[in-house]
Amino acid sequence: MKPIVYILSYPFTILFYLIFGSFLFIFHGIQWVCFNFIGYQAHKKSVDILNLFILLCLKILGTSFEFKVPKNIPKNIPIIIVSNHQSLWDIPPIIWFLRKLHPKFISKFELGKGIPSVSFNLRHGGSILIKRKNAKQALSEMIKFSDYLIRNNRSGVIFPEGTRSRTGDAKRFHRKGLELLFKKIPQAQVLPLTINHSWKLQRYGMFPMPMGVKIIYTLHPLLKVSDFDIDFLIDKIELQIKSNILPK
Repeated sequence: MKPIVYILSYPFTILFYLIFGSFLFIFHGIQWVCFNFIGYQAHKKSVDILNLFILLCLKILGTSFEFKVPKNIPKNIPIIIVSNHQSLWDIPPIIWFLRKLHPKFISKFELGKGIPSVSFNLRHGGSILIKRKNAKQALSEMIKFSDYLIRNNRSGVIFPEGTRSRTGDAKRFHRKGLELLFKKIPQAQVLPLTINHSWKLQRYGMFPMPMGVKIIYTLHPLLKVSDFDIDFLIDKIELQIKSNILPK
């Protein structure tokens, strides 16, 4: 980033966080009302709109998104969205652009408290919270998650790398979560997703946030779980995702 742009990123990052933080607090209350007094659809709509506002906030920094949604995504079956993971900012575009799929997330347990709006949605919106060091709890939650996706024909988002790649480089896939989902939901279709350049928003940590980052989401052809051997399918998905990670 050029020196003048880097200097400008400081005041624009402050402005971004002020507006972003305000939206989190405002929508925390909106979510609470929707969830407790109206129901799932209203709560989901509030979460969708919050994430649209987050994308608009990121535009303060000149951030842009390339996200082309395939027209042939089937309805009324569970979808498993498998993606690489580069930053915290991977998630709002998935929620907004794939909102018709009702995406739910497998998240670490610590995110279930303390973050306005985000924690509330993770606890009450259909996502699950995993204790990474408690295999029994993680297995139980994954089974519940699979049952939820089957029962409601919704989509589950899994980041098999486990943690964010802070440099954009591909990390090794952890296979157990994918194996469990594929065994429990053989009727599902898999939507592989490659995310590029979102890591750049956190190249300096949380502050400052760089200006003018373009984040590219590449959605690959759907794969029906029952058409493949599970090990082969995981290998195929991992190769597809990683081979589309762009140079820095």
